[in-house]
Amino acid sequence: MIDRVATTPTPTATNAARAGRAGAAGPARSAGPPPTPPSPPQNRILAKLPVEVLARISSRLELVSILLGTQLYGTGTPLRYAYFPTTAIVSLHYVTASGSSIETASVGNEGFVGVSIFMGDGMSTDAAVVQPSGYAYRLPRAILHAEFQRESALRKMLLRYTQSMMAQILVNAACNRHHVIEQQVARLLLRTLDRFSGGDLLITQELIASILGVRREGVTEAAGNLQQAGIIHYRRGHISVLNREALEARACECYGVIKLEWARLDQYTG
Repeated sequence: MIDRVATTPTPTATNAARAGRAGAAGPARSAGPPPTPPSPPQNRILAKLPVEVLARISSRLELVSILLGTQLYGTGTPLRYAYFPTTAIVSLHYVTASGSSIETASVGNEGFVGVSIFMGDGMSTDAAVVQPSGYAYRLPRAILHAEFQRESALRKMLLRYTQSMMAQILVNAACNRHHVIEQQVARLLLRTLDRFSGGDLLITQELIASILGVRREGVTEAAGNLQQAGIIHYRRGHISVLNREALEARACECYGVIKLEWARLDQYTG
């Protein structure tokens, strides 16, 4: 049975959650039954676990459908679960006192959400918002913490992934400060493409602006330039990448840095 997680985002769920809903064709909705039911190996951390480790936690791994705009947790709240995405992407945001936000990192099927469970006191330091809808496995906090304390292969994988996430945060910070919006938009589209098959993305300009922490007008101009060059085709809520090679040429070097880090993570076996 697949549980559906569809909690209503709170006022502090960040502008990203609101942007995701605003650009959707109607309210946020379930991703629907997948053609093939997700399985733990669809998350690349779970896929690398030895049989005995996966056996210890498999009975507590729960497949959930998480909806666009759903806040899995907010800043300063206790984490009840760790999430291992299979088809969903979760955006981690720093939220200011005024309510504005910027993405610090994103998590797809290469990783997991919930570093604070074993790297701190279990309280979140960011907000985690689903973009876009999809599926994830969630594991209760106590189970993850107990497995981490065993110094098992899961512990090694989580620590190695945390290193990759830190690299992503550092690169994003530099990119947001030093690179123009068109380069950042190209980087974001390429990063999203790497997590999905095909070249058609369900994403709005408003959501892109919220993720990057920039004005929507800047994203509109950048998307217009890319479309005029024949690199993408944009229609409301959809972006089709027509020429990936040209899009990579328009992106900054930050995309290549993170892609290399992901490749190194894939090669890690503990």
